[in-house]
Amino acid sequence: MMAFSSFWKYCAPLSLLLLLSYSQTARGQAVDTENVTVFEGGTAHISCRLQNYDGSIVVIQNPRRQTLFFNGSRGLKDDRFQMVLFSPQLVRITLTNVSVSDEGGYFCQLYTNATHHRVATLSVVVLPEVPIVEVKTEAVEGGQVELACVSPRSKPPATLRWVRDRREIPGVISQQENGKTVSVSNTIRIPVERKDNGAALSCEAFHPALVGQKRVRHYSLDVHFAPTVKIIPPPGILREGDSLSLTCAVTGNPIPRDIQWTRVNDTLPERAEKTGNILHMSRLSQSHNGTYLCQAHNNYGRAADHYTLLVYDPGAVVETHSAVPYAVIGGILALLVFTIICVLIVTIWCSVRQKGSYLTHEASGLDEHGEVQEAFLNGNDASQGKKEYLL
Repeated sequence: MMAFSSFWKYCAPLSLLLLLSYSQTARGQAVDTENVTVFEGGTAHISCRLQNYDGSIVVIQNPRRQTLFFNGSRGLKDDRFQMVLFSPQLVRITLTNVSVSDEGGYFCQLYTNATHHRVATLSVVVLPEVPIVEVKTEAVEGGQVELACVSPRSKPPATLRWVRDRREIPGVISQQENGKTVSVSNTIRIPVERKDNGAALSCEAFHPALVGQKRVRHYSLDVHFAPTVKIIPPPGILREGDSLSLTCAVTGNPIPRDIQWTRVNDTLPERAEKTGNILHMSRLSQSHNGTYLCQAHNNYGRAADHYTLLVYDPGAVVETHSAVPYAVIGGILALLVFTIICVLIVTIWCSVRQKGSYLTHEASGLDEHGEVQEAFLNGNDASQGKKEYLL
């Protein structure tokens, strides 16, 4: 009994010292972590920093509390996880081809008398892809077109805007959550006319992780409208034996594929050849005369134009030109004859009038002579009578 007491007297202080030393060592061990942010598809580096490590067990678990590594040994069979460093100060693993499903807290646990653990939070950023353009309502001349700019998935949500001629077009913004990502759309409605066909618009996507850059989708307005038709005739006069090619210029959206050539109230000549929008006729003759019609249509309307063909006979042209001087000469001769007739009529009328005046004066002279003779027979003074006569 005395021997045991002496042993305890010497051993107890030593045991207490060892226990205190072990307790201080256990309390001195610690583990620390850092949060990690990575782009989807990238590689994440998850680190566990150790303090006063004494060889205790280190366990790393995923957000579902599945053990990835037990000290340096693999626990979960997922080759995307790799142990790249295991030292008394640092334990590090990598995760390749990260997806949003890998997000969450990764546990670094140090098993001593008291378990120590820290959580490293993994955040995954999903960059927006180049947005897509969805046509909600097609563009028809005189109507409105409805277009949606869509970013199918991003995290955090992308910002979208429409731009035309460097000016933003206000639209309606909507968001829809798809799991951990968000779908964003920007919808616009704008009036359109024929002149707007082919106008350039752009849909732009912005995201904080793009650091001032943007993803752009270019879009050209596709405005549908009815066709227009115009026949382009050849210059000059067409004569017998010439060739003729008529071009039917057609516009429209969509461009009419079926262009029809016809002749009004008649069939096309036998030698007429139709090649697309061109009508060709060779060795023209009078039988080719007529009105030719070009017609085209699409789903939004129809249009037509006509051309009247008149083939001239060279002989008839010369005869016509030769007849013109004779007509002029005939007109001049007729005018001359009329003038002569008028002069004769006036001359005869004046002559007749002058003759009547002479006969009147002659009769007056005979009367006066009779009075003189009567005075002479009556014995009057001849000088007085003469005087009176003279007066």
